[in-house]
Amino acid sequence: MSNFIFALNATVPVFLTILLGFFLQKIGFLNDNFNKTADTFVFRCALPVSLFRSIAGMDFYGDFDLRFCLFCFLGTAVMFAGVWAASWLLLKNKGQVGAFAQASARSSASILGVALATNIYGNAGMVPMMIMSAVPFFNVYSVLILSFSPQVDEQGHLLPGSHGLRAVKNACANVAKNPLILGILAGLPFALLRLTVPTMIDGALKSIGNTATPIALLVVGTSLCGSGALKHWKTAAVSSLVKLFLLPAIFLPIAGAMGLRDSQMIAILIMAGSPTTVACYIMAKNMKADGILTANAVLLSTLLSAPSLTFWLYLMRLWGWI
Repeated sequence: MSNFIFALNATVPVFLTILLGFFLQKIGFLNDNFNKTADTFVFRCALPVSLFRSIAGMDFYGDFDLRFCLFCFLGTAVMFAGVWAASWLLLKNKGQVGAFAQASARSSASILGVALATNIYGNAGMVPMMIMSAVPFFNVYSVLILSFSPQVDEQGHLLPGSHGLRAVKNACANVAKNPLILGILAGLPFALLRLTVPTMIDGALKSIGNTATPIALLVVGTSLCGSGALKHWKTAAVSSLVKLFLLPAIFLPIAGAMGLRDSQMIAILIMAGSPTTVACYIMAKNMKADGILTANAVLLSTLLSAPSLTFWLYLMRLWGWI
């Protein structure tokens, strides 16, 4: 029961903030102009700044576990590639491929991971190492998937020239100049050379980066007000089941068989089985993927994550992995 209560404490605030955005849009307090400005701000400013601080603050030479880091790195690559390939093969609407693949594979690792591990073990354990090994590649692979998948307009219709060989050149250019990629690259020298950002500058960057999640959650809520907001709920439900149950069912047994235990297993659970991060919606909207599908996937996976995380925690304790 304590695990279930903790999972609720981690997920209910996210859900309530989404509902607040929905309510404020309904009563006219927020409008479409706010939505467009807000999601552009998060995508081009707040999220890159947040990623820069996360990367710059990492200790690459600290408590390093090569086997664990390789599992996170390779597991992330297999997870994204597998879901993307399956999306191409199984989805009839190719305009949903990028949004579905990203929402199914990308976890809310940074937001939920440290909190969950600290609640169980009293410290973050191996979660920061997982974040270092996997989360930067969450962003890289998401950019690649969205760049090389067919693009759609706000109604979900395929844009001409957005798929096939003609799109490869544009996709490569989009990856190279993507704000999230630039934020990660800017932070790497600070982490590798153990440089510190001056306190006054870091304080300002922290304030900017901290706005990313709440603003993005509000925008997700406002996006659910449209007439077609729930038209992709079945596809979003499948995405949530893949995210919360199928991927953990694949990766947790492999990690357990490799001898990973305790906080390492908690980190793998967060990597593979935590709800879809709200950053998926911001990226989908700004990279011409299906924003409505992504918003529904964020909402549904957040709602279902309390029982799903509790289920996996119970099984891992039963099997002696934690």
